[in-house]
Amino acid sequence: MNIVYVFIGGGLGSLLRYGIGQLLSKTGLQLPLGTLVANISACVIFALSLAYFSDRLATQPHLKWFILTGVCGGLSTFSTFSAETFELFRQGQNLWALVNIGLNIVLCLIIFYVWAKPESL
Repeated sequence: MNIVYVFIGGGLGSLLRYGIGQLLSKTGLQLPLGTLVANISACVIFALSLAYFSDRLATQPHLKWFILTGVCGGLSTFSTFSAETFELFRQGQNLWALVNIGLNIVLCLIIFYVWAKPESL
C-alpha cells in the first residue's frame, strides 16, 4: 500500500513543481527561480513535517510515504537543478551558476537547521 501513497504524493509534488515553474518562468532572471523555489518549498514541507508531525510520522508510516517521499520527492528536483546549473556554466554565466549552487544548498540546509528538530533527522 505504501507504493500508492508515494504515487499519489509524488504526482501532487510534481504538479506543484510544474505550477511553480510555470508561474516563475517569465522572471527574466538568469537564475532558474522556479527550481530554487520548488526545492526550498520541498525542504520547508519536509522540515516542518519532521518538526511538527514526527510522532505521527513514526506511528502512521503512510504519512511519511505520502508527504516526505511522495510530495517532497516529486516537488524537489536535484536533476533539474544540476542540469540548469550546468547550462549556466556552459553559457559562461559562471557567477549565476555559483549563486544558484549556493542558494539551493545553503538555503535548504538553513531551513532544516531552523525548523527541523535535530532528534527527528
